[in-house]
Amino acid sequence: MRIPLTWLREYAQIPAGATAEDIMTDLVKVGFEEEDVHRPLDSISGPIVVGQVLSKEPEPQTNGKTINWCSVRVVPEGTAQTLDIEGIDPTGVQGIVCGAHNFEVGDKVVVTLPGSVLPGDFRITPRKTYGHVSAGMIASVRELGIGEDHDGILVLATLGLDPEVGSDALELLGLRDEAAEINVTPDRGYVFSIRGVAREYSHATATKFIDPVSRVAVTAATGQGYAVRFEDQAPIYGKPGCDRFVARTVTGINPSAPTPIWMSSRLRLAGMRSISLPVDISNYVMLELGQPLHFYDADKLTGEIVVRRAKDGETLKTIDAKVRKLDCEDLLITDGSGALGIAGVMGGAATEVSSATSNVLIEAAHFEEISIARSRRRHKLPSEASKRFERGVDWQVADIAAQRAVDLLVELAGGTEEITVTDVGTRPAPVAVFLPSGFASRRIGINFTTEQVVGSLEALGAVVETVDGGHLVTAPSWRFDMVTPEDLTEEVARLVGYEKIPATLPTAPPGRGYSRMQQQRRRAVQALADSGLTEVLAYPFVSKVSNDTFGVAAAGAERTAVKLANPLSEEFGYLRTSLLPGLIEIAKRNHSRGSNDLALFESGLVFLPEGTFGTASIPPLGVKPSEEVLDALYEGIPYQPLTIGALFTGKDSPAAPGHTPRSWDWADAVDAAQLLAEVTGVELLVEQGSHQAFHPGRAAVLKLRNGDVVGYAGELHPKLLSDAHLPARTVAMEINAEKVFNAAADVIVAKPISTFPVATQDVALVVRAGIPAMTVLETLREGAGELLESVALFDEYQGAGIPEGSKSLAFGLRFRAMDRTLTADEASAARGSAVELAATRFGATQR
Repeated sequence: MRIPLTWLREYAQIPAGATAEDIMTDLVKVGFEEEDVHRPLDSISGPIVVGQVLSKEPEPQTNGKTINWCSVRVVPEGTAQTLDIEGIDPTGVQGIVCGAHNFEVGDKVVVTLPGSVLPGDFRITPRKTYGHVSAGMIASVRELGIGEDHDGILVLATLGLDPEVGSDALELLGLRDEAAEINVTPDRGYVFSIRGVAREYSHATATKFIDPVSRVAVTAATGQGYAVRFEDQAPIYGKPGCDRFVARTVTGINPSAPTPIWMSSRLRLAGMRSISLPVDISNYVMLELGQPLHFYDADKLTGEIVVRRAKDGETLKTIDAKVRKLDCEDLLITDGSGALGIAGVMGGAATEVSSATSNVLIEAAHFEEISIARSRRRHKLPSEASKRFERGVDWQVADIAAQRAVDLLVELAGGTEEITVTDVGTRPAPVAVFLPSGFASRRIGINFTTEQVVGSLEALGAVVETVDGGHLVTAPSWRFDMVTPEDLTEEVARLVGYEKIPATLPTAPPGRGYSRMQQQRRRAVQALADSGLTEVLAYPFVSKVSNDTFGVAAAGAERTAVKLANPLSEEFGYLRTSLLPGLIEIAKRNHSRGSNDLALFESGLVFLPEGTFGTASIPPLGVKPSEEVLDALYEGIPYQPLTIGALFTGKDSPAAPGHTPRSWDWADAVDAAQLLAEVTGVELLVEQGSHQAFHPGRAAVLKLRNGDVVGYAGELHPKLLSDAHLPARTVAMEINAEKVFNAAADVIVAKPISTFPVATQDVALVVRAGIPAMTVLETLREGAGELLESVALFDEYQGAGIPEGSKSLAFGLRFRAMDRTLTADEASAARGSAVELAATRFGATQR
């Protein structure tokens, strides 16, 4: 809401030297946010005065254009020029070249003298043009920044002005005024008016407020005015679409009467452009009192006005010249010819006030908020009127606003007021809210006195009645938000002063530290970060194709996913079943910006619906659901396991002298998964596997000791990488961290370290090519017994000397005892037991 200061001063006691910044500082005290300051003098300055044209000599030019060489007096006749600026004639008569032709000798105009600056940093200096030295400019409204007309200069007589020559044109045009802009929250719609802002300023400064309503004397009706009837008696949203309609008529207005400068300048500072006097008056009254008005050309109306809902197939051409298909929920203003406008949103073109209008019918109505809001959204028609109606307009002010508009049309447009009045509708019943004694003090944490509570509410305009145990509070007609004791408490705290509420920190309850799952998650995430990976956070919304690819291991397998009812984009209409699509999108974005060497990971939830999803009914409001109802709701929530994924692409380090960086490969993805298992104390088995999102021959399946599959790791599928424009050989891993953490022991006990020397032995076994190396390794570990400290695969070979269909696997075995130094025979015996078990299970032979 923009607040011109000269307008606000009419109804609030503002100090003489107060600026827009001062006004906003005071309004902040009662809960409004500062937005901006609008000050025309920030973009316009210098000697800009009223001048009178003394001569006008047309001079045709070779380019076909005719210019006027003018002499313009810029000081009162008989007065010397006092400005000592280069280019200003001391006689007070300036020679000026002007290309416009809409003025005559004797007209008073606005002259920007040398030294002036106009909007757009346009500086006025003497310059030679068309064979003359033009020392100044006769300005148009567009050049002054007060309008869009650039076809001719501003002749002050057209505005009904006859100022003294040499007077300050900036003051005359209202350009020395300024406006403060504040943010108005949706529940405070009454502040979308000078009336509301002035009242709030009085609360903030404890000064007197003059209600604009008190200055309007409503004419006593001597008969029924224009016929109005309601047909919307079956409420759609709990109450009738229109519950008050005031209509007033003014006849014989002068359609060409100019809008006075004081009104147009205030409208401009408030963010509205001046259009025509009738339109400007309707906007002016709306800004002043908060009641939107609509003016009809009375001669274009047919029969009585009927307020009703739209019919199927009905259309309306609105004043923006667009034909709109109406919905059966749209509330309309109609007459015998059909729809005249969408109530509270926009009027129709057929009855629009024009330059030929002489008789005006004024509408000041009160509409139901939800109808207006839905029509505005449905037709994408935001307007100043709908902004106020959908937040709530004071029911009591309709007749006063209509009278104010009548008075201005009579005063400024020369119209005649008809003393017949239409005022139909039913006054809403007042609602009293019970505020228990001490309620406000308990809620805010400060001891409010009874005088503070009652005084604050009465200052708002509420009626407060003291009853047993507290107060009955009836909110004023403009405060639709005061409906609960908490609302009243907020108002008391606001008016007494937020700064008086003591700052107290709540006492934290004694905690039990992190849960087991939280500890393990932090340990795993920290381990990945310490190993050089960067943690990222991706959106949980993915496409159907991504879920089909990453959600199940086998192509074409059944896959379920949660479809969003209202997605941000139809392309990303599902909740993720895997973290890898998000990691791939982040990698793509980084690659497009030149960051090619990446090691990323994310820890987050995936959504895996199983069985029943959702619930058949939603519990009612205001009633605590039973345990059975809560259980049913929880059962309908999809399974959301904590998952950790990682992606590696490019090189593992920057190139440097003497150092050649290594490309990430499948082993890095496997190592990341094993690192997670290691820091949580879980043994992870790695076997060759397959997944449709991974390379057919370079993928590993990750299992727990009990055989549960917890994830996959390896090189992503070449076609997937090509489609994503990522480098070949990009690798990734994803692991169900919840399963891993659940398999972990509550306490990780470190193994003791033996101080005795290690005995190392190697063995190369020939086995069938289809046997996984990890299976052979686990068999060797089992057969070697407790003396085996570790076993690792260090070579795999197929070729000369190896039977076809077989492969050679070479393992390094480390033996150590806790209580003695092993002999070579003990190590060899343990190695022999391991080889024997491998031979028994797989037919392995030593190479």
